[in-house]
Amino acid sequence: MAQVQVQHHASVSGPISVASGHGGAQFMPTSLYVGDLDVSVTDEQLYQTFGEVAPVVSVRVCRDTATGRSLGYGYVNYNNPRDAARALDLLNFTPMNNKPIRIMYSQRDPSLRKSGTANIFIKNLDKSIDHKALHDTFSSFGNILSCKISTDGLGQSKGYGFVQFDKEKSAQNAIDKLNGMLINDKLVYVGHFLCKHC
Repeated sequence: MAQVQVQHHASVSGPISVASGHGGAQFMPTSLYVGDLDVSVTDEQLYQTFGEVAPVVSVRVCRDTATGRSLGYGYVNYNNPRDAARALDLLNFTPMNNKPIRIMYSQRDPSLRKSGTANIFIKNLDKSIDHKALHDTFSSFGNILSCKISTDGLGQSKGYGFVQFDKEKSAQNAIDKLNGMLINDKLVYVGHFLCKHC
């Protein structure tokens, strides 16, 4: 697991402050999106792994309708929002078939998901920073809906990533505090994500 060190850059004044708390959630989600699944992961494995946290209502590994091959993601549903939150907390970035899975709440409103609201772009990242390290670095600013490092075909970091918060204020706070900072001795750019296809 990558370690992240944030350092002040000479041209940026003022200390880094950490936002306190995540604020009250206005929706109580019970459905989780599970991404970065190894193609060999089965419904049964997903059911067993998430069932160890709490009773699962349903699971589904999404597959290509023509070939039956896994698309590399799936969904897990719980009855209780507390169970979903606990599973996300305990299982996010844990390996399944030797590949770390990435969990977030299933966003059923595609307009919100695609709007780019509270979505930030981070570039010039050290290649050792993985999904978990990025998540850990930005989670102090608020509740993260989605977090991803862009990778090449071999799974190696391309040096940039994306974080989507549930509130615009959290995204702006992260930009204000981390843009122009040194993270693992590299000066990073943190700014609003501008969707070219929206």
